Amino acid sequence: MPGSKTSAGPTLELVRENKIAELLPGEGIDRYEASGIQARGQYLYVIFDNLPHIARFHGSLKAGHQHNVLVRQRGKSPGFEDITYHPGDRRFLIIIEARSHPEGGFRPAIEEYDEDLHYLGRATVDFPLESENKGLEGVVCVRRGADDYVLGLCEGNKCRGGAKGRKPGGGRMQIFRKADGGWRHRGTIKLPKSVRFKDYAAVDVAGNRIAVVSQKSAALWIGTFEDGSWAFVDEGTVFRFPADDNGHRAYFNIEGVAWLSPDKIAAVSDKRKKSDPPKAKRKDQSVHIFRIPG
Repeated sequence: MPGSKTSAGPTLELVRENKIAELLPGEGIDRYEASGIQARGQYLYVIFDNLPHIARFHGSLKAGHQHNVLVRQRGKSPGFEDITYHPGDRRFLIIIEARSHPEGGFRPAIEEYDEDLHYLGRATVDFPLESENKGLEGVVCVRRGADDYVLGLCEGNKCRGGAKGRKPGGGRMQIFRKADGGWRHRGTIKLPKSVRFKDYAAVDVAGNRIAVVSQKSAALWIGTFEDGSWAFVDEGTVFRFPADDNGHRAYFNIEGVAWLSPDKIAAVSDKRKKSDPPKAKRKDQSVHIFRIPG
């Protein structure tokens, strides 16, 4: 419940945060529905599900920093969900949760941008979906040996929508490789059943360490892959986002996650939903940096 005490478990430590509107003054935009974040060098790249544009922020998160820019793109919002960087191809990949498919139903898509955030193209992801709004929410590029793969994180448990998708213990990631002009399915990764999230919003991988964030559960799971494998060495650890001064939930809309260092992650928050309490507005449409305790 929105006003309940936060659940037990290690708590992330807030380092700094700022509203996106403060980071980008003068852009004339009243809503920044942040949905994904990628760290590269000293910059944080943020995408939105209500805008086609891509923001680049200096890691200091200082309001109006000279290196904070909104790189404007063509057209209307395609519904961006998450962003990753493909080091082999030296380009950014942005996943779109679901689009109608000529063969019927819905499938995700991935758009590619060069290092200066110029649009290069779009390709379909070979993974049929049950509905338009319950698809792949997270994306990350991972190298195994000499091969590059893309992992797509399903929003619902067992990649399902409705009540079945909200039943915890069925976190799934789909494995893809680029071939024949699209992204071909190569397998499925099951998160440990101990990860009892109601939904899954974003993923990032650094080395063998993986971070998965849940918006509804207001939590972050960190696990470790076995060397050269998609199996996990153990159950990993679930971390809670910091509570407010009264010990109640403070973060309601976390949508993206990115590794900054072995003990720090960056995250972004979407716009407050109508079903959230008014206090959720304090943290919405923001970029956050947290320290991982221990």
